[in-house]
Amino acid sequence: MIRLTAELTPAGTSYLATGQGQPVVLIHGVGLNKEMWGGQIVGLASQYQVIAYDMLGHGASPRPASGTDLLGYADQLLELLDHLNLPQAAVIGFSMGGLVARAFALHYPQRLQSLVVLNSVFNRSEEQRAGVIARTAQAAEHGPDANAEAALSRWFSREYQAANPAQIAALRQTLANNDPQGYLTTYELFATQDMYRADDLSSIQAPTLIATGELDPGSTPEMAEQLARRIPGAKVAVLPEQRHMMPVESPRLVNQMLLEFLQFANARQNHIKGIVA
Repeated sequence: MIRLTAELTPAGTSYLATGQGQPVVLIHGVGLNKEMWGGQIVGLASQYQVIAYDMLGHGASPRPASGTDLLGYADQLLELLDHLNLPQAAVIGFSMGGLVARAFALHYPQRLQSLVVLNSVFNRSEEQRAGVIARTAQAAEHGPDANAEAALSRWFSREYQAANPAQIAALRQTLANNDPQGYLTTYELFATQDMYRADDLSSIQAPTLIATGELDPGSTPEMAEQLARRIPGAKVAVLPEQRHMMPVESPRLVNQMLLEFLQFANARQNHIKGIVA
């Protein structure tokens, strides 16, 4: 197991970095932190420089200022890349992290080598939107772990929960330990920004992969297909029998998909550079 010591950027973002090669940045979901990416760090670090960080309001990173929008979360990633002197990176965002990755791609395209959006949301139905807004209200009233049991049942298969009780208990504790205001600010964006600058998505030129699980109830295959149609040349992957937390539940399957895509993206970028040269 890779043991890493977290470091801080000048703005206070807590991050882990390991491996050599092209940089790959991992962005977690609401209520989680950089530790969710353990399987990907192990699986990718032999070929890439892997960087995982705590989003604003999560883990050991600072709380977002009141009224922070998605651009503020994209700016956090920009500051991290500047701190590490990285002109470009492959950006992989999970769930809320997928919204941040999309915002980063729109605002800072010159810093994006390739884009992966995992188990994220797009064009929610009225019923889906009502459900997530209701959960936001519950979190505002009762705290970050108000929906923990329902969330875990959406995130993981029953078999995985039964086989990994210690990990599930640790995740439940992670949810409970979140800063209430940081969590709520982030969750409100997650609940309302699935169509963020949707009409501008066609401007994204970097190689893109949109992926989710066949059984993910909140980040559905239909959402992945719709989002991919907005981004020129985007690939879609729907992993059979996977639920929301597929990077944690099935890291080998997800890592294989990510490695294949990153190899494709690198080859495409190198081809374009050769034509330009």
